[in-house]
Amino acid sequence: MNKNLKLAIMLVAASILGSAATMMATSELQKKGVINDVYVSSKQDNATTGNGGFAQTSTRMVDMSRDFTDVAENTINCVVSIKNLATPQQNMYQGGFIDPFEFFFGPGFGQGQRKQQQPQQKSEPQPRGMGSGVIISPDGYIVTNNHVIDGAEKLEVTLNDNRQFNATVVGADEKTDIALIKINAKDLHAITFGNSDAVKVGQWCVAVGNPFGFNSTVTAGIISAKARGLSESSGNNNGIKAFIQHDAAVNPGNSGGALVNTAGELIGINTMIYSQTGNYSGCSFAVPSNTVKKVVTDIKQYGTVQRAVLGIQYTELTAEKAKEEKITATNEGIFVAKVTDRGAAKEAGIEEGDVIVKLNGARVKDSGEMQEEMNKLRPGDKAEVEFYRDNKLRRTTVTFKNDQGNTKMTKQSDVMSLGCAFTELSKEDKQDLAISKGLKVVGVKAGKFKNAGIRDGFIITDINNIPVDSRDDVENIYNQIMRSSDSDKVMFITGFYPTGKKVYYAVDLSDEED
Repeated sequence: MNKNLKLAIMLVAASILGSAATMMATSELQKKGVINDVYVSSKQDNATTGNGGFAQTSTRMVDMSRDFTDVAENTINCVVSIKNLATPQQNMYQGGFIDPFEFFFGPGFGQGQRKQQQPQQKSEPQPRGMGSGVIISPDGYIVTNNHVIDGAEKLEVTLNDNRQFNATVVGADEKTDIALIKINAKDLHAITFGNSDAVKVGQWCVAVGNPFGFNSTVTAGIISAKARGLSESSGNNNGIKAFIQHDAAVNPGNSGGALVNTAGELIGINTMIYSQTGNYSGCSFAVPSNTVKKVVTDIKQYGTVQRAVLGIQYTELTAEKAKEEKITATNEGIFVAKVTDRGAAKEAGIEEGDVIVKLNGARVKDSGEMQEEMNKLRPGDKAEVEFYRDNKLRRTTVTFKNDQGNTKMTKQSDVMSLGCAFTELSKEDKQDLAISKGLKVVGVKAGKFKNAGIRDGFIITDINNIPVDSRDDVENIYNQIMRSSDSDKVMFITGFYPTGKKVYYAVDLSDEED
């Protein structure tokens, strides 16, 4: 057999094998309905075609019925636009931080500055920003981000059919950046919750929201990562650090909008983007739907979010840490740096130097996965913890506590629990007292103020170093304290009595034992 003939046989064999492999791959795609074959045959002249008189062409087409049109149609009516409005003077009670509304919308929309001059008259509420929300029940409950509704005097909700409603805040949680609001409507299109634990990296996802005020905007992408931690793993921060990361385009205005799977089920609430410009750059983040569901359920049932506390401070196990601590049994997990006295972990036998690798049956290789599991638990819940000690695997059952160190459900806090009323001072009163701001305490009865020793007639000048001039100022500071992650929730009050005696009080806002 000559050399040319051998080469010809080899080429034919390679062609046959390649065709067989292609046919097998195509067959699998056809079974899944991704590729359809359309064959067009026409009789041609043998001399032209060289294949026995027939020319056969194969056109492979992607099945267009598998696009996102159904997802979009089923979701856009579940997503609303939310406008946050407030009078300028009510935007100025906080200070000392970079305000997200200042960042996205420019000076004048944020809370970061405090005006010193007294306004001549109360102006009408002005827009502070816009965001999105998702209808979760036909009777008007809507979930959104806390930063979308924060500081609002008025919330305007616009449905996809352009109907407008005023919304009331049912509850909000700063740590997870989730808020629940309600409009007076019925028979609304409500979204179906999906299981965010079942989400897989690489699967398709769709974001629906109102970027830059463009209503009902739909973008698509894939899930890029799960349990993505964006904050330092200090271990004692109960805030959300377990996001779903995706690459569907999200911009300012998308906050509070829906992230859904290809079945149109809610798998997350879009919350933030990672960007050096303030606009979309490929990294978007959503609060997982299972966390959202738990937060919303707690708000509706208890008035506040119930958080389980393990009672440890930790860092992620790194190669350097493993080498330093002579840990060889695992190269990932949660390294326990400190165990809190009388905490849940200490009572379960967990010690400093242990490496937690599983919580409630789920792997916890980093702080994001640890926090994702913790977000599902409530005080009093029991869960098995797997950990390594001296390179040996151990197990224990933990009964989780709340941030007050017991297993009781946290009560809803209300400024009325202070047990008094407040009277605003007139301009003449302030001149006589030589103060620019202040608020008089009246009608003291059983409550936290009385417990602290405050009596009728006390003039409050500032709380936690923030000047107060109205009941709204007190309520805003109170809510800020109650939403903080500090276990010790205290109002440090400065003021004086009409005699001129200056007095300092510390008002404990922690829940009283039953």
